[in-house]
Amino acid sequence: MLEKIWSAHVIQDLGSAGSLLHVDRHLIHDLVAGPAFSALVSRGREVHNPELTFATPDHGVTSRSDRPDSLDPSSRKLLEAMREYTARFGIQLLDLGQPGQGIVHVIGPELGLTLPGTLIVSGDSHSCTHGGLGALAFGIGTSEVTHVLATQTIRQRRPRTMRLCFDGVAGPNVTAKDMILFAISRLGSRAGQGHAIEYGGDAVRALAVEARLTLCNLSIELGAKIGMIAG
Repeated sequence: MLEKIWSAHVIQDLGSAGSLLHVDRHLIHDLVAGPAFSALVSRGREVHNPELTFATPDHGVTSRSDRPDSLDPSSRKLLEAMREYTARFGIQLLDLGQPGQGIVHVIGPELGLTLPGTLIVSGDSHSCTHGGLGALAFGIGTSEVTHVLATQTIRQRRPRTMRLCFDGVAGPNVTAKDMILFAISRLGSRAGQGHAIEYGGDAVRALAVEARLTLCNLSIELGAKIGMIAG
């Protein structure tokens, strides 16, 4: 599965430096928006495909009913920077109080932005969550966020692949989180380093969408930055 989606997104083979990949969806949050956009502006660049980037504040804000008035000064500064830059570059912002605002790696599945076979990146380590819907998704750093904004591409080395199967029928009250935590306890928190994990087996195929997202979300705790479920 990884090879198929990866190959479909390769713009150029860079040899030992990896591959230049096209990004279908770019999700940004308040913690990285200001620094990434500031770096973009300092280089005199524009956002390459503003229609493919979606923004929401989720890292520095609270769930209190009196937000944003209750935000501390640093969180308010992050929020204001995100609002300023998304308006400047014509990027859709799912702001506080608006339908769709939420956790950056959850709004994609909720709003139908996450689709099977797409390549999704975000400045959030739990971006592997989108793999529950058959997407190739991973977290990136702030400088990479700037690169995606400017080019709608990302340079990556293709990881090795690992298949992790949960066979049989899950017992009563056994959740997707139980399954992945059991795997981590047996294999260790570094077992997935350098790998993209594809989950399979009867127990995985029986999971609801929300549970599949949970399973892939915790791939990062297994040491992998990519987790996927094919079907």
